[in-house]
Amino acid sequence: MYSSQFDGASMFSGGGFMSSQSTQATDSGSFTTKSRGGLGLLPLTVKQINDAYLSSDDKSNFMIDGVDANIVSLVGMVMNKLEKVTDVNFTLDDGTGRIGIHRWTNEDAATNEMAYVNNGMYVRVNGQLKEFQGKKQAVAFSVRPVTDFNEIANHFLECIYIHCHNIGSQNSGSDEPQTSPGPGLMTPSQNGSMKHQPSIMTQFSGHMVDAGSDFDQMVLAVFHEPENLAKESGVHVDKIVERLGVPKNKVMASINYHTDNGNIYSTIDDYHYKSTIGG
Repeated sequence: MYSSQFDGASMFSGGGFMSSQSTQATDSGSFTTKSRGGLGLLPLTVKQINDAYLSSDDKSNFMIDGVDANIVSLVGMVMNKLEKVTDVNFTLDDGTGRIGIHRWTNEDAATNEMAYVNNGMYVRVNGQLKEFQGKKQAVAFSVRPVTDFNEIANHFLECIYIHCHNIGSQNSGSDEPQTSPGPGLMTPSQNGSMKHQPSIMTQFSGHMVDAGSDFDQMVLAVFHEPENLAKESGVHVDKIVERLGVPKNKVMASINYHTDNGNIYSTIDDYHYKSTIGG
């Protein structure tokens, strides 16, 4: 059922491990903003989560390296899987620590997904950090078996890269700690106009924020529209079909692709999806 979405060669595309980053202008015509509210999927290790602390201004969000850790991505081994009627719980061990994972299975898609997840299997978990009875856990919206073990090494490289960047931003006095906000955002230029800026993880690795084919990028662009980011329940599949004028099965194939890659997640049912950029 699961095919590998990981392309090991793509992480070195662009000519180098550390690609150059855009610099923020410091003249009076520019401005800076803090990366708040979980702008995207943040690759983490369990140890980083265990060391996280609650932000002072938002008791529901954890702070890691100066960034709100809301929507996160983890890779590790499944242990102690426990299936119930409406949910599945298991422990994820990534070698740096262990964390509890909770996956609701009210919908058929989630039930089918978890049927392929077994103890001793390596998986990628995309979900939201929570605290319950004093313990940190992740409420997953995607649990995908790892089929290419290069993905494990790549994940830890991503964790190191983002950690070093965010720590470096703090040490240099920058006001912009970074998460991985998805495949390209609009950012202000020096003259006040808006320009397209690839995300850090797009420059570093084609896996974490891979937007796929041209059609996949068109689908993702709909989710990234401001009015759709603001919707709590996300976007209905039929809206995308109507918007793009293509068959529903083609849209669903693209949605499954983006779900597997952590770009979007299902909300109130199997037909409503929301971008991870919106938290």
